[in-house]
Amino acid sequence: MSTPPPLSGTTRSDFLNRIADDRRRAVEAMKLRTPAHELRARLVTQHPAGRLERALRRDGGAGPLRMICEVKRASPSRGPLNPGVDPVATARLYEAGGASAISLVTEPAYFGGELEWIDHVRPATRLPLLLKDFVVDPYQILDAAVRGADGVLLIAAMHSDVGLQRLISEALLLGLDALVEIHDVTELRTALKAGATLVGINNRDLRTFEVRRETALELLPQVPEPVTTVAESGLSAPDDLRALRATRCDAVLMGEVFMTSDDPAATLARLAAAARG
Repeated sequence: MSTPPPLSGTTRSDFLNRIADDRRRAVEAMKLRTPAHELRARLVTQHPAGRLERALRRDGGAGPLRMICEVKRASPSRGPLNPGVDPVATARLYEAGGASAISLVTEPAYFGGELEWIDHVRPATRLPLLLKDFVVDPYQILDAAVRGADGVLLIAAMHSDVGLQRLISEALLLGLDALVEIHDVTELRTALKAGATLVGINNRDLRTFEVRRETALELLPQVPEPVTTVAESGLSAPDDLRALRATRCDAVLMGEVFMTSDDPAATLARLAAAARG
């Protein structure tokens, strides 16, 4: 499968708008193939939401930092990372290496992902699965639930306050957790107002793709204690995890460090040791 080249500076600023439009068109096509009522009929017995969040909760900053390990073929900022990655084999490697959850980047145009990864990986691991995509419609959450995901990513910058609240509520009704991704204080307030209990602090600004590892460290003290927190992007060294372990951060999400490693099992072992402290 071909993967896109990195985005140029002239096209980065409107990345979120363009990808949202792309996903809306894709969702409308999915609805034509399988209307929502037909998809809902495939939904097996629902379990209460909370499986993903419980796996990531660190009990008030005590104990090891939890790890969400990610499968991602490509990145719009770097282009191809690991075009031939086997999501099932990688998920098994992550589980054996001590991951608390697995993230699957399923967006196809910019990340080279496939929704079918959820179907293939679900029977292969006992860990919670996060569908990491650009969710713009409740239909995508229903589809994720039918496929066996335990959580979905929601990007605060892509939604109004009411729209984000609606998507979080839809996820909970379907038994999924919503990892609400934020990058600044304004987005954090939006997420909390919408009812988010699981917040991802992205060190990468999706408008410019600039990465500042300090972003998570600066925002963590402003997240209320009952909320489970995940630091995302730019984390690749044991020192990065040691710094976060000393805070109230619950978990880290890492993907590129494994996708580009010559020995992902050894990389995971090194980072897991730092997460344990």
